[in-house]
Amino acid sequence: MSEIARKVCMLGDFGVGKTSLVARFVRNTFSEKYLTTVGVKVDSRVVALTDAVDLKLVVWDIAGKAALDSVNKNYLRGASGLILVADGTREASLRAALNLAMQARDVINDPACVLFVNKLDLIDRWEVAPAVLAEIRRNLAVFETSALSGDGVEAGFAELAQRLAP
Repeated sequence: MSEIARKVCMLGDFGVGKTSLVARFVRNTFSEKYLTTVGVKVDSRVVALTDAVDLKLVVWDIAGKAALDSVNKNYLRGASGLILVADGTREASLRAALNLAMQARDVINDPACVLFVNKLDLIDRWEVAPAVLAEIRRNLAVFETSALSGDGVEAGFAELAQRLAP
């Protein structure tokens, strides 16, 4: 059995659920407490790609911002994948996530990329229209997720792992 590691960075505006999504993926937990990430938090989990190959996703949860500063750009170095995170109840957070992806491409050459539109458990309060997501899906894998219930989280990380496979 061989294990390969890939660095993945989570990008999104403040309060979209990046830290909660990582906790759901790595430890299968959810906390109602909101703690702002300061700087970066690194976690990892091994995903089985095949019977012979495991992929260790080293997830860098970068503090939420609508734009990348020089410090955050340094955190991106060496990453091969991006998870963009938006809050379905805040349409502006979707624009911020897509903007962060463009900025990240100045640092990372052609990263594997997926978009998580989080807070599916609050779908009745979503501002992000299905037609907007349909348009984005033409160029990007989009997962509607809930860190609270776990919906879509495994599928989103599995898709990224497949895209990062050797």
